[in-house]
Amino acid sequence: MLGLATDEFGGWEQEAGPTVFAAFEEGSDYFGRPDQQVMLNFRVRDLGAMLAQVRRAGGDVDEATQVMEGVGSFGWVTDPEGNRIELWQPAG
Repeated sequence: MLGLATDEFGGWEQEAGPTVFAAFEEGSDYFGRPDQQVMLNFRVRDLGAMLAQVRRAGGDVDEATQVMEGVGSFGWVTDPEGNRIELWQPAG
């Protein structure tokens, strides 16, 4: 549903840009549920369009979005196994 152009082994090349590893406090509820310890975060060009695409395909999309000044916009989807995934449209 996210439109990743993967090769035959499931790998893909990301476009140039930042890759972020962020540590969260133990017990954080940011990931959506207590037993989820990590979350994938994908950069997207158009957050609204991506969330709409996932909704049209029947995916589980969080209604909330967040804008962080100078950082960008964030939205979340949940995969079929219940894992929350973050989508990030960088500012600028």
